[in-house]
Amino acid sequence: MLIDSHCHLNFNELYDNIDYYISEMKTHDVGYAVCIGTRPDNLKRVVSIADTYPNIFATVGIHPDEKLDTVITKSDLECFLSHPKVIGIGETGLDYYDHNTSTQIDATIHDFKWQHDRFRLHIEVATKNHLPLIIHTRKSFSDTIAILKEYDLSNTKVVMHCFTENIENAKICIDLGFYISISGIVTFKNATSVQEMANFVPLKQMLIETDAPFLAPVPYRGKLNHPALVSHTALFLSKLKNIPLDELANQTTKNFLDIFTKAHQFIKQNTSPIET
Repeated sequence: MLIDSHCHLNFNELYDNIDYYISEMKTHDVGYAVCIGTRPDNLKRVVSIADTYPNIFATVGIHPDEKLDTVITKSDLECFLSHPKVIGIGETGLDYYDHNTSTQIDATIHDFKWQHDRFRLHIEVATKNHLPLIIHTRKSFSDTIAILKEYDLSNTKVVMHCFTENIENAKICIDLGFYISISGIVTFKNATSVQEMANFVPLKQMLIETDAPFLAPVPYRGKLNHPALVSHTALFLSKLKNIPLDELANQTTKNFLDIFTKAHQFIKQNTSPIET
């Protein structure tokens, strides 16, 4: 059984036909998925989806490139944490990518203090409430790691979501005890550096994800992504690492349960196909 550790079922492309996409998960042996919060105005929907569907969990957070008119407070996130299926904080982190020019923004010139402050707020909520952090880093790896190192994360699990950095940066994360989540990008023909990095990452520190509705894996590249398609990423990774698919599925599922202890507790207390 597989778990999609990061998707956005609340986005209208999937939400408008959510029953179908959740039924497809069962068809492809994807037991669970995590619906990730990205904006203040979608957190209620994210939590509602988790509340409605037994095999969906939720996280709450604000995506780093969401520049908002209002300041996010700790209570804006913490008000959701009593829900048994809200299992993590994020996605959060830093993003220095300029979508208009497809280049990196120079952080020495551009003011990213608002991103840094909000990132720190998420970290503080996670450490205070003993919840995992789901990290988004794009063109900002050094600053992302520097801010994470400001905190005692010895009791906080960290997931580097949709990781596309090189082996050197992967090693930094691995040495810090972080988990690295691999998306469908690894299946792209031209993603050789991502493939090399994914092959380098120890299976015991790996998760798999879709980031649906984005980044559909081959052979669905360019089409709408959904949690069931994580099975194609898993198959590709098993061939890349030259291990049985069952071994990859079992270990990434174990990793997920070790990281997201609230999810593990919920699964143990409720009827599910997973062996705890």
